[in-house]
Amino acid sequence: MTNAFASMLDSHDVILADGATGTNLFQMGLQSGDAPELWNTDEPDKIIALYRGSVDAGSDLFLTNTFGGTAARLKLHDAQDRVRELNQAGAELGRAVADKAGRKVIVAGSVGPTGEIMEPVGALTHAHAVEMFHEQAEGLKEGGVDVLWLETISAPEEFRAAAEAFALADMPWCGTMSFDTAGRTMMGVTSSDLAQLVETLPNPPLAFGANCGTGASDILRTVLGFAAQGTERPIISKGNAGIPKYVDGHIHYDGTPDLMGHYAAMARDAGATIIGGCCGTMPDHLRKMREALDTTARGERPTLDQITSALGPFTSASDGTGDEAAAPERRGRRRRRA
Repeated sequence: MTNAFASMLDSHDVILADGATGTNLFQMGLQSGDAPELWNTDEPDKIIALYRGSVDAGSDLFLTNTFGGTAARLKLHDAQDRVRELNQAGAELGRAVADKAGRKVIVAGSVGPTGEIMEPVGALTHAHAVEMFHEQAEGLKEGGVDVLWLETISAPEEFRAAAEAFALADMPWCGTMSFDTAGRTMMGVTSSDLAQLVETLPNPPLAFGANCGTGASDILRTVLGFAAQGTERPIISKGNAGIPKYVDGHIHYDGTPDLMGHYAAMARDAGATIIGGCCGTMPDHLRKMREALDTTARGERPTLDQITSALGPFTSASDGTGDEAAAPERRGRRRRRA
């Protein structure tokens, strides 16, 4: 198999990924509690529009509408027997859009968490997790994705299970975790933990990093944490468009297109190679991100003060690493980067 994503990593200084899936689909009429993956067969024109929105805004890579495509997630909608069908359909729609783009665009098969807790804390066994991830991976592979894209993971056990499944599918992959709890994942993983974890895997990802979380400032602090480990593996930064807030009964993200443009350039300078948006990120945000990456000269690695001055304050006192979880940001950063 030709590894188109690896080729893009070799040829591009920076890769612009896509934005939000859920936020865009909700604007198209998806209702809370509905399974977006069902739209791959029920509303294909809307999924094509989702993909085209990112491509037209300048993205080099977009994720398929398959985040909840494991049997465990689809079971909530009585669709657990449609894993291969729905993942293949989402991938085929993406392949068609990418092939008509007039330039090289990577189709990344989105694989989200199972939603279950793995042993020893929960009941999900390693073997069953591998089985579910493998089933989804085969559907995405059949649909023509270039790379598998594990995202929003919290537990290292689930990360390892997915890596094993992707090896069984013989597919290249990337992986991100969500650092949304004072610089850690829900299961306590830090940026340094993930940077070390990926190097222990028999089938390591082509790139790794962070997605979702809280806001643009926080994810850049996490990117700095990856870079501080001295990794030579490409880093992914796919942050939310600002901080989520409830406005008139709906979740609203306060990050403007201009803010996300600043975020994109700073993410690149912080050490990220693949930069995109997550929740709240719309095509207008992506256009500003594309413009910023294309027109802003590469700069020095930003300090924490520069990040907060440009993008707003952090939501926690530290990035979750070190012995002093509540240490001031600048002091904690100097100690960890020394």
